[in-house]
Amino acid sequence: MNHYQSLKTLTYAQIRRILRIWIQTIVPPAITTALYFLIFGELIGRRIGEMPGYEGFTYVEFMVPGLIMLSVITNAYANVASAFFGAKFQKAIEEIIISPMPNWSILIGFIMGGVTRGFIVGIVVVLVSLFFTTFTIHNIPLTLFAIIITSVLFSLLGLINGVYAKSFDDVAIIPTFVLTPLIYLGGIFYSIEILSDQWQFISKLNPILYVVDFFRYAMLGTYQINPFGAFALISGFTASFFALAYYLLHKGIGVKE
Repeated sequence: MNHYQSLKTLTYAQIRRILRIWIQTIVPPAITTALYFLIFGELIGRRIGEMPGYEGFTYVEFMVPGLIMLSVITNAYANVASAFFGAKFQKAIEEIIISPMPNWSILIGFIMGGVTRGFIVGIVVVLVSLFFTTFTIHNIPLTLFAIIITSVLFSLLGLINGVYAKSFDDVAIIPTFVLTPLIYLGGIFYSIEILSDQWQFISKLNPILYVVDFFRYAMLGTYQINPFGAFALISGFTASFFALAYYLLHKGIGVKE
């Protein structure tokens, strides 16, 4: 069996799923982002002015990278978690697992779905932001790379969630009680420089802070955390979760049980 042909087929199936239900996968992030810009950017942002550590940028400009990451993270994660568990629920994953497709091909196929949705939603958020502010991207290749590696990372987490989930409620537990709090405490709406030393230390234990700050550096050229350190952390997590996801598929955990 041509492994690359099977990978192409699985990837196209994931992308078709995203585009088929575009009113659920692409439209909601655009509406939510517009509300964030309207409420936090226009109404509250005018009173905040510049964020400490990001002098020369308006509060709306400061928000743009954070809101892009918010959408990329949640959509990449949700896409793979729901797609993988949906395949389990319908017993379709069993057909994929027993096929001649290697585990790496199955893994990458689902990841590509998450990356595609994360990338599309990221572009949509950028377009929405242009209605509220104008900005110049500091490093376009690095910005695109940051979106892709973030999508890969959270697609892997979504797949792991889908592997262990036994019901649709289980799919929602991690995003609701773990991912969402970490995202909102990850520096999307504020600079950690406004926090006390104690809370700065606690914030630096949040891995999403490094993801957001790395992307903010790529877009604005300013950072609070060394971008090389942030990149190393993101890469390390991505490699670790890829290995874990591959192991779970190889052992059939959550699939062959």
